[in-house]
Amino acid sequence: MTQQNEEMTLSDHLSELRKRLIYVLSIFILGLIAGFFVADPVYRYLTKAETAQGFVLHAFSFWDGIGIYMKIAGLFSLVITLPFTVYQIWRFVSPGLRPQERKASLKYVPYVFLLFLVGVAFSYYVVFPMALAFTSTITEKMGLVETYGMKQYFSFLFGIVLPVSLLFELPLLIMFLTGLRILNPIRLRKMRRVAYFVLIFIAVVVTPPDFISDLLVMIPLLLLYEISVFLSAVVYRKQLAADQEIESRYERADDKQHVG
Repeated sequence: MTQQNEEMTLSDHLSELRKRLIYVLSIFILGLIAGFFVADPVYRYLTKAETAQGFVLHAFSFWDGIGIYMKIAGLFSLVITLPFTVYQIWRFVSPGLRPQERKASLKYVPYVFLLFLVGVAFSYYVVFPMALAFTSTITEKMGLVETYGMKQYFSFLFGIVLPVSLLFELPLLIMFLTGLRILNPIRLRKMRRVAYFVLIFIAVVVTPPDFISDLLVMIPLLLLYEISVFLSAVVYRKQLAADQEIESRYERADDKQHVG
């Protein structure tokens, strides 16, 4: 009977997971459809930086224009779907959380969207112009004529903006995992050197190969990690206080029973 109940429980979990995935996929498809309507104005806005540099984008394939519109629509759908996905993850794991943990972790969901937008703004208005200016300067010094395909331009753009934007979710991810008792500030401090190495490596990869550009991206990423450790400590202290309060209640209840 016990084995059968465990199988039923596993089946219920898989069914619940499938339902959440269907919800997320449905929102992503709806966001993708809506993305096609905003693809043109977004495309025109994103090509302003390229126009200011004095070069014109070219289509080297019949599918380049459609492909770029689909990428823009996909990115738009990702932005819309991201907070909903996090909410569905919370709905899936919330039955295993304590009431106070369930309530506290739910507060993170709206900030997923906000931090992602902050990451998009930082990567597009700070990192991308530096990378574009650097590559254009090198091209000019080599005496080359700048003739870029729109596919290459947007691959370069999205290759910078998307990873940096997702990294801005690090504080919320750390807080969420701390809330689930998977991470804690003690463990994060012990792995600080490894985390610094990974973040510095990412900063070097997504920026032009010059020290100033690397530094401008590296410092915010390292600050994000330290902010994550601080927020993890805040959540951890609240957890310890809640655990101590529960233990105190049990002790008082036991004392009453002994007195009775």
